[in-house]
Amino acid sequence: MTPIHTYILGIESSCDDTAAAVIKNGSILSNVVATQSIHKEYGGVVPELASRAHQQNIVPVVQLALQKANIDKKQLNAIAFTRGPGLMGSLLVGTSFAKSLAMGLEVPLIEVNHMQAHILAHFIKTDEQSIPTFPFLAMTISGGHTQIVKVTDYFQMEVIGQTLDDAVGEAFDKSAKLLGLPYPGGPLIDQYASLGNPKAFLFPKPKVGPLDFSFSGLKTAVLYFIEKNSKDNPEFIKENLNDICASLQFTIVDYLMDKVKNAVKQTKIKTVAIGGGVSANSGIRKALQETESNLGWKVHIPKFEYCTDNAAMIAIVGELKYQQKLFTSNAVVAKARMKY
Repeated sequence: MTPIHTYILGIESSCDDTAAAVIKNGSILSNVVATQSIHKEYGGVVPELASRAHQQNIVPVVQLALQKANIDKKQLNAIAFTRGPGLMGSLLVGTSFAKSLAMGLEVPLIEVNHMQAHILAHFIKTDEQSIPTFPFLAMTISGGHTQIVKVTDYFQMEVIGQTLDDAVGEAFDKSAKLLGLPYPGGPLIDQYASLGNPKAFLFPKPKVGPLDFSFSGLKTAVLYFIEKNSKDNPEFIKENLNDICASLQFTIVDYLMDKVKNAVKQTKIKTVAIGGGVSANSGIRKALQETESNLGWKVHIPKFEYCTDNAAMIAIVGELKYQQKLFTSNAVVAKARMKY
């Protein structure tokens, strides 16, 4: 018999954010994230340092999540955790902790696919966020993934388009590095882009299949563009930073929208949701919102706190799986690579 009130603890540790959240009947009671600032010194995530930081952060983060939710750990009905995909060392910390806690509390253990969670974050109950109806298309855009997914039900998802090389978040961050911006550079490009002219410079859009993506060529084009212009004018980046960022962001957003439009045309599904860290980008949010009036789409954009890695999205998947009794055994192991 399912309890009247179901409390699920969600734990996320796939990369460099240690997060824990408590959900009660679809509503988030707490959502705590400990971000690791040490990676800024290296211009990217260092896996060994990330796993060590998770070990230090996970106990206080879980304690704070329970405290903010105003519940005792003995009230938890299940523990949900990110099994993958992600950095193996980071995943091992969250997986081991979740298994131990579930065993100690004698409650079910629920494994969660990190990429499914980005999509199902749209089912968290909030006043600001509408819930999509099935079927819908989801575009997951982050530092590690760029995919278009056809979502037929909570756990019936099919990848119909994906990047053939780099992810869009990586393209943003590496382009930012070429411009001398600190890590993570994606949000900074977005910030400077708002002050520039998106048509000032022309960058190429890679040519691949109608639903697939490629970003390696774009990064190379940015590199050559900067090298050529900086050779002629050493102050080129400084004098044109806003316009460069605006032009680059315009190209990337336009490219993403081309692919989503192709997917809508192919599937005849006009309900579109986005997820992942890059879904916080103001350019892609604005472009998608404009399709509602221009193309008659129904668009779902997550709250900012549910865009980047967080445990609330793990908790909502945990609750959905709990309702269907989709539990996992304590023999489960972390997986760096996972399919939908």
